[in-house]
Amino acid sequence: MKHESDSALSQFPPNLTRRRLLQGLSAAGLSTGLGGSLLQPVQAAQTAQTDPWQQADAIVRRLRQPLQFRRADYLITAYGARPCQLKKITAWISFEEQALTETPVDDAADCYAAIRQAIETCHREGGGRVLIPAGNWFCAGPVVLLSNVHLHLQAGAHLYFSHQPEDYARHGEVDCGGNGKLTVSRWQSNDCLNYSPMIYARNQENIALTGEDWTAVLHGQGGVAFNEAGDCWWTWKGKLKTINAVGQSSVPNYKAGKPSENAVNPLNAESLRQIAPALGEEMQMLIQGQGDKWRADANYLPALSEAGVPLEKRIFGKGHFLRPPMIQLIGCRKVLLEGYEVRDTPFWQHHPVACTDIVIRKVHAKSHGPNSDGFDPEACNYVLVEDCTFDSGDDCIAIKAGKNRDTQYGPSQNIVIQHCTMQSGHGAVTLGSEMAGGIQHVYARHLLFENMHWKTNPLNTAIRLKTNLNRGGYLRHFYVKDVRIPNGVQTSPSFYTSLPGSPIQSKTVATAAGAVVTFDCDYTPVSDNVRIRPPVVEDIHISGIRVGNVDTGKGSYSCYQAIVILGPVASDYNGPAPVPPVPAVQGVTIQDCDFGSPVATASPLYLYNVKDLQLKGVTIGGKAFNGRFSG
Repeated sequence: MKHESDSALSQFPPNLTRRRLLQGLSAAGLSTGLGGSLLQPVQAAQTAQTDPWQQADAIVRRLRQPLQFRRADYLITAYGARPCQLKKITAWISFEEQALTETPVDDAADCYAAIRQAIETCHREGGGRVLIPAGNWFCAGPVVLLSNVHLHLQAGAHLYFSHQPEDYARHGEVDCGGNGKLTVSRWQSNDCLNYSPMIYARNQENIALTGEDWTAVLHGQGGVAFNEAGDCWWTWKGKLKTINAVGQSSVPNYKAGKPSENAVNPLNAESLRQIAPALGEEMQMLIQGQGDKWRADANYLPALSEAGVPLEKRIFGKGHFLRPPMIQLIGCRKVLLEGYEVRDTPFWQHHPVACTDIVIRKVHAKSHGPNSDGFDPEACNYVLVEDCTFDSGDDCIAIKAGKNRDTQYGPSQNIVIQHCTMQSGHGAVTLGSEMAGGIQHVYARHLLFENMHWKTNPLNTAIRLKTNLNRGGYLRHFYVKDVRIPNGVQTSPSFYTSLPGSPIQSKTVATAAGAVVTFDCDYTPVSDNVRIRPPVVEDIHISGIRVGNVDTGKGSYSCYQAIVILGPVASDYNGPAPVPPVPAVQGVTIQDCDFGSPVATASPLYLYNVKDLQLKGVTIGGKAFNGRFSG
């Protein structure tokens, strides 16, 4: 099927005209173009107090108010749900490891319709609680939450979602013909019509997803094969970009030449002019870059954003390879996520977009597959993350705020992260990389980055910023205190490829892994053709980090380097003259920290385009560091 704008629009059913589609997308709080905002961001709270942690306390008080639901229960078995039998299979459980696991039998009873009917009835009758009892359940389609509905998994409830991609292109609200019935979604911070997430809500209010304890499991089956070739959701990741990765050097069942998100997809247009005829030739060539790698799905969607292609023409789904997040909530207000375990997700584990007043508490986010970020709040206002454990194949927490021109929801702001534990992952607390709309007023405190898998699948870095001259945006008013890292972070360096002619030579700066604090303003620059938005990074305060050493067999070390700050690289800019100012990272204070013993004892700090980094009472390798540092 050829992916062209006219044929795509003709696939919408007769009762859904273009005008009605645009109205529906607008009502959903999603931009129908790129010329403005349909959902105004709430103004950021003022931080005039001398102690910024008073503002963190105020955010916590606001979000501690419990949600209220009508006292009525809706048991899914009353609507026809039946438990399923399981069989044992060998499946992928991480990038490189397979193990014997359980999955529903081939003729398992599907409880999709029963869960949907229970939720819709509960919503229609004024709200209440939809109950999934103990037992094994199979769902071949998305669970769609509605206002005033509390979906609760009792202890021992194990909900297995179908691992067949086509089951998430059957029930969406937009009929896209051969691409399937798709869902309004976001993929890596770009709007699109795509496979539905396993659990989804859009423009709903007062909703909860909870479990009685961590025996209540939501299982994405990301590593279970869906065809005879042995491919699974994770195979679609395709080629990896990190150089010298530890425990993540291959993708499950992927070999060069297989379809993936970063392989050219012949269904995508051969030229942007086919779908954006008003696009000027100079901009077209900038967006497409050299060759045709821009036609790979993971590059094609950002190209559509840069070209100003509206949402209703950004059609993916069947025939494409953009994996959906496990749990995605768009434009929702008053949300509680609490008390369950989520496991083996196809893509990001939790992805709230443009949500206000959202709490995630006592959740075990456990997925070691590609892009298995634990919690990715995007363009959200007032967020509390507490008492959670993250064991991830990517960032544990990654705060995001739009990418390319999809910034209509504004910044992510007023976020508190506290009393959480992090195990494997790329970054424990990460800002970016998709942050074009900006990130501000973020508070992280009282955290344990345990890194229990340090020998085989280590935490890459602890506090992490990722952006570049494509993603741009800003990070400001970011505060961190009281973090324990008893087993350090990765003790070898990992890298990203630099652009030709860059002053940052490839394989020289450990921005992908190896430092405790990593600010990377040149994040994987070869991935982005358009590099015209210098980021701003300022007003960051980190204190009370305590890093322990581990016996690596070659010595007792805590990390490769203590601090790596790679500011924006001006030579990456490729837009029209004159080159805009490319500011240094500034206003960063790190104090009262002990970083343990780095491997790179001669160069424990790396700084580039950094102005006046202040170190106060900092110990690295037993040596005291105090003063102002620039690079």
